[in-house]
Order: sequence, then C-alpha cells, then structure tokens
Amino acid sequence: MNSVLYTGIQSLVTNDESLESGLLGEIKNAALIIENGHISWVGTSSAAPEADQSISLEGKSVLPGFVDSHAHLVFAGDRAAEFSARMNGESYSAGGIRTTVAATRAASDIELDENIARLATEMYRSGITTFETKSGYGLNLVDETRSLRLASQHTEDVTFLGAHVVPEEFSGRADDYVNLVCGEMLDSCAPYAKWIDVFCELGAFDYDQAKAILLAGIESNLQPRIHANQLSAGRGVELAVELDCASADHLSHLTDKDIDLLANSGTVATLLPGAEFSTRSPYPDASRLFAAGVTVALATDCNPGSSYTTSMPFCIALAVREMKFSVEQAIWSATMGGAKALRREDIGQIAVGKSADFVVLDAPSYQHLAYRPGVDLINQTVISGTSIYRSNK
Repeated sequence: MNSVLYTGIQSLVTNDESLESGLLGEIKNAALIIENGHISWVGTSSAAPEADQSISLEGKSVLPGFVDSHAHLVFAGDRAAEFSARMNGESYSAGGIRTTVAATRAASDIELDENIARLATEMYRSGITTFETKSGYGLNLVDETRSLRLASQHTEDVTFLGAHVVPEEFSGRADDYVNLVCGEMLDSCAPYAKWIDVFCELGAFDYDQAKAILLAGIESNLQPRIHANQLSAGRGVELAVELDCASADHLSHLTDKDIDLLANSGTVATLLPGAEFSTRSPYPDASRLFAAGVTVALATDCNPGSSYTTSMPFCIALAVREMKFSVEQAIWSATMGGAKALRREDIGQIAVGKSADFVVLDAPSYQHLAYRPGVDLINQTVISGTSIYRSNK
C-alpha cells in the first residue's frame, strides 16, 4: 500500500506524552504519514518526509478517533414515551429496561442487525472509530446469545451483560436468575464475547450476586467491567477494584473512599454524561477524580432508555459544561481514556505504530468541540487509514 502524507493540519492532537506539550501532545502546523493502515510518521509540516501521495487538510484540525467504551446497541424499539414522561417529572428507574427486553425478544435477527448497523454508522459520523457494545436486552439464553453473535459482527469489543436486570419471569427469584447467568447462559454466550458486565445497583444485582457473576465470567476467560454507583452509592467501585475490572461505569455517586480505591487501582472511571442529561440526574464532579489521579474515560452509553445518543462531541460538550472537565481532559478521556477502558494499546493515540484511526474537524482546534456544542464539525472519520465517512459540506 502507498504511503499517504496528510499535511496542512492546523492543530494535531497526538496524546503522546513524550512530546511534552500538554496533556494532549498537541502539534501546531502538523503533518502525519500513514502506511499499511498505521501511523508511520508524525511531526511538523515543514519537517515532513516525502510520501507516495500527499493530501492537504487546509488548516483543519486532527485528533485520534473517539473510543466509545460503553454502549448498548443491540435492541429493538424505543422508549420515547418514557423519556417524555420523565421530562414531565417522573423519576428514572431500571424498570424501563424490561420494555426494551420485550421488544428485543420479539425482533428478528435482521431487525436487530440493521439497528446495530444504523447506530454504528451514526457513531462513525460523530468521529467514533472504536466502540464497545453490550447485550442485556435479551435476558434469556436464546436472546442473549443471538445478541452477542450479532454484535460480534460489528465490533471486537463485545460484552456479555446478561446481568442487566432480573427479567420478569424470574421476579422474586433473583438468585435463580444469577445461577442461570453464571451457568448455561454464560456457556452459550462466552464464545461471542470479550467482556462480562453486571449492573451492581439497587433494583438490579447486589455485591454478592455481582461478584459471583463476574467471577464466573473470569473463569470463562472473559474480562470484567461493571455498571457501578449510578443510582446510589453502593459497593460497586469496591468490587470493581477487588476484581481488577477494566472499568467502572456511570459513577454518579462516589464517596471519597471510592475515589481513593480507583486512584490506587488499574480500573478506569468511565463517566456517561448522556445518562445524566436524559434522566435529569445530578452530574458527577470529574474534577474530584482528576485531582486524585484517577484515569477517566468518556462514553456515550447509547441505549434506548437513558442515553439515546451516538454523539461523542455532544458528550464532550456536556462533560466540560456540567462535569467540570477541562476541554483537554474531555478530549483525552474520549480518546485515550476510552482506549484504556478497553485495555487497548493500538488506538487512542496518533503515534508511530498505532492504528491510523483519526478524525478531521472543520475547525482550527479541538477546543471547538466544546466551544460550538450541537454543531457538526466532523469533516472526516478515518479507520486503519481508510476514510469511512466524509462530510458533504
């Protein structure tokens, strides 16, 4: 494959700490070369070597592709009526998940697959180059298995979330459902998944149940992650650190002890501002996490009930405005932070040897992602050196 030189980059975010130019490793008046789907050179335009092909970006900015480490794309139907009711004053609870379970179980494979593809396309248009997605709307052996089988055709970061909530047919028999998830369901689902997740929360699964589920997944060679502390301050963070979960996600309610645990662990704190936006819940204060040295990721939490968005720029703007991120922290968390939450070393940076996954902005700086909320600034999305989305503007 020919080498391609991208030049004329007003601002290039690299996330390369060795450059000693701030958190984002920004290079002004920059260029990069891609070859065989990977970055082969990065530097200033004036120092760029020759390549087989040259493309000028004419003063646009470039940053690593966004890494969405938390999404729920395998579902059918929507919950617009629930959202409208919630905006009229009704409180959010996990019970709404069961509405989507019924629609998902009734949907065909083709319908579910087309919905995943539609949402993935939206993600690419918003600059997301890598995404994780979960099951969790089947909640029985057959529908969880097919959800993961379909998801695995769209991303390598697939998560088994059979422990989303206890389905209606197991009402009052939560332990029986846990046994199913840890046994026959896990055996059927594990071949299609890389990760295992559990909703450790009031109304879902308690500490002991969540621990049993994650340990069963680990025994089946799945890597753990966890929904924790979304609706209340519980023991989810404690469990995440105890089992070395790659990430603890939501974290809307954190104690000082929780933050200390995260700061002294390898668990990434993944914040999901779309969920607070959609549920009118208080936003967590990310500055507490950064001050303690916690590694933070930003993700969309795309799902039909509590965060029906595929837009990482929207989540970045929310994080800066409502969660006390700096613009630089939000960009890093949506790129490198997401990569760390997926324990991926090939993405999240624009550096030699990394996958050529990047986003071109119709703006002179990454700052415009927060500065101009709601404006479509994505000019181009590139994955492994191939442009998969280009704006018609």
